[in-house]
Amino acid sequence: MEPGAVLIEREGAVGRIILNRPARINAIDDSIRQGLPEALRTLDRDTSVRAIVIRGNGPRGFCAGADIRETRAEESPVETHRRMNLDPWIDAFERMSTPTIAAVHGVCMGGGLEIALACDIRMASAEAVFAMPETGLGLIPGAGGTQRLPRLIGLGPALDLMLTNARIDGREAWRLNIVTHLHETPEALFAAADALAHKIASKPPTATSFARTAAHASAELSLKEGLALERHLYALLLTTEDRLEAAAAFIEKREPRFTSR
Repeated sequence: MEPGAVLIEREGAVGRIILNRPARINAIDDSIRQGLPEALRTLDRDTSVRAIVIRGNGPRGFCAGADIRETRAEESPVETHRRMNLDPWIDAFERMSTPTIAAVHGVCMGGGLEIALACDIRMASAEAVFAMPETGLGLIPGAGGTQRLPRLIGLGPALDLMLTNARIDGREAWRLNIVTHLHETPEALFAAADALAHKIASKPPTATSFARTAAHASAELSLKEGLALERHLYALLLTTEDRLEAAAAFIEKREPRFTSR
């Protein structure tokens, strides 16, 4: 285990998770597989944190994917399958109630792209490089890429990227809707990601959490089931103090003070 491979920062209601293996372009090893879920849990339990930005340390990129120096040649396919099912580290994103934003600069490949795909919102700098190189290495994406990417951009474009291992820049990722915010430089990206996180953090936290819940459920539920869930969550929000505070602040022309109640 590499100490300090995942860092946590807080700035008001915004938390930051920083992948911190810059010499390896923040490649994923067991330190990140264990440290990233723990960082997510830590910030999600902190009720003062209402939005989270995830980024990579160093000028070379967000995350280069799995660290090829970390090999498990002694494992059989059965053992690998058992280990991955016992510890699906990427699933930590599914258990979050706090919204997550990926701020992607430089290299974002393989597992790095899968981390970004697991976030609620993705932002990038124009020079970012996205790719899914796994099939060229005799593998397939193993941390959600085959499931999240087609849901995000459609089956055809997703298969094009996965089967050709093509590298695309931030502008093409924006065109394909992999990212929804594009910035010219990493510095502008990081500033914009923090600003977006602060904007989200200023909203009533329970409403933000319920909106995430309903939107994510839309990938699994029928329209009828999804609409029923939406109505249920909407009705619950009508009873919250934050909903009443939002209405009062609007009428009184002042900034609202939300308490998560």
